[in-house]
Amino acid sequence: MTTFPERLKQAYETQPDFTILTLLHAGQEDLSLTYRDLIEGSVGYASTYASLGIQPGEVVILILEHGRDLVFAFWGAILHGAIPAIMPFLTEKLLPERYRADLAALVAVTQPAAIVTYPEFEVEIRPALKPDDSVRHVILSTLVDAPHKPDFASLGGFNRHANQTVLLQHSSGTTGLQKGVALSHQAVFNQLGNLRKALQQTENDVLVSWLPLYHDMGLIAGFLLPILSGIHLVLMSPFDWVRAPYRLLQAVSKYRGTLTWLPNFAYYFCAQKIRDRQLEGVDLSSWRAVINCSEPVRDDGQHAFAEKFAPYGFHKEALSVSYAMAENVFAVTQTPMGAPLILDEIDREALQTQNLAIPAIDGKASVRMVSCGPAIPNVELRIVNPENETLPDRSIGEVAVRSNCMLNEYYHRPDATEKLMIPGGWYLTGDFGYLVAGELYITGRKKDLIIVGGKNIYPQDLEILAMEVEGVHPGRVSAFGVFDESKGTEDVVIVAEVESEDSAEREKIEENIRAVITRGSAVALRNVYLVGPGWMVKTSSGKNARLANRDKYLKESGDSATI
Repeated sequence: MTTFPERLKQAYETQPDFTILTLLHAGQEDLSLTYRDLIEGSVGYASTYASLGIQPGEVVILILEHGRDLVFAFWGAILHGAIPAIMPFLTEKLLPERYRADLAALVAVTQPAAIVTYPEFEVEIRPALKPDDSVRHVILSTLVDAPHKPDFASLGGFNRHANQTVLLQHSSGTTGLQKGVALSHQAVFNQLGNLRKALQQTENDVLVSWLPLYHDMGLIAGFLLPILSGIHLVLMSPFDWVRAPYRLLQAVSKYRGTLTWLPNFAYYFCAQKIRDRQLEGVDLSSWRAVINCSEPVRDDGQHAFAEKFAPYGFHKEALSVSYAMAENVFAVTQTPMGAPLILDEIDREALQTQNLAIPAIDGKASVRMVSCGPAIPNVELRIVNPENETLPDRSIGEVAVRSNCMLNEYYHRPDATEKLMIPGGWYLTGDFGYLVAGELYITGRKKDLIIVGGKNIYPQDLEILAMEVEGVHPGRVSAFGVFDESKGTEDVVIVAEVESEDSAEREKIEENIRAVITRGSAVALRNVYLVGPGWMVKTSSGKNARLANRDKYLKESGDSATI
């Protein structure tokens, strides 16, 4: 089994002029990097780490935006033998005080030796540091050694072993005590080998991505997989994609992209935001897999995407689904390449009251589920009850995973590691779901489940219903439960962002939300709380932070529910 540095050395010696990475920035010329460029630029960072006394095995936090510095800082840490951890960059959506508090908490848990950032961002980092913490250096990107040829024998990364931790992938939670998933060289290479088979990956593939590298989907699928596998990566800025999503399709057309991973919301976003005039000359016929990952999957968004872009050569057979998590490095399941999506229409009442996924009965309310596919090679799945006993097909329980690519640990968090690992090497994912003939269906997050009068209510089902109401901002709805002591059960609250400030129009929107929720789920809402744009709290990876939104609602709404 090889290590990351050994793989880079092999590439430098056997294919130095292969263009492995092309960085895209709006308003700038595309920047292509060969393996030679990548490794010599990274060696500049590696020598800087060494000269500052950063030891192999110590953690280096990278707070850098999309671009060459982030790429070189990451692989420089790898070559030096340090453990890189990429953290989100502060944006206008994050409160600076909260960001610094989270960074301080992460420093306390992770104990990094250094933080790498820009000179202009140092002022945001210093207040989060304490005189007695572990950070010995704040390394500024402008003071790093220039790129130069590697002396591989002198690089500390070549003394690291395959089973040692190579990187930390932090969760997308909103609290400071996020769990750092410690992954080994061997686990990552095992995952890439497993996924290569599931994707029928070849050296002719071209991966196009806009995903942020601090999230597992972006880091593993959209960064490590292509660079370690020797396939061309075309990497956009996440901010450029949000501002102009058509740039993704232009990049696929220009570079003949074949593989892309997207979160569920991105299918709706692209279908709604991209205009035909922005796609003149675009050809999407090379796209063989656009893989829906990271959220509960809905088929309507994918179908809207396929219909929208079919005139530009997009094949609906390219629609694909994966269930993934950082603790398994990345993919747990993957639908077969070129196969149609498998849908499962199940009885809503049985889902809510019996924890069963019974096929829908004519005339009764139902829920449409989308299969995430079977487990990829060398990964096993079980559905378990609270006693960790295996449940039969169509019984809803917690998804448990075992594989040859599991995490080493939650870094410096033995409590968290022990809590989620059960006998036999199985990991409890915190997701509810069920199996049918080996196909996995995810019903929701365990921590987000709302229990109303003994019924299990999955918040994403209510959020999708609310987003059907005219005037509600797509993707900006949060559903959660608040406990009512007088009833002894939870009530449901919907918070929705709307543009309108007209009181009559807002009242109509509220009424329509109540009506569509009651009709579509048989849930009577405690409150519909309408807010303006930008209110909603999201995780660093753009997911709905329901617990944080609940806390924010309780603090400002005057709701007297028990917190």
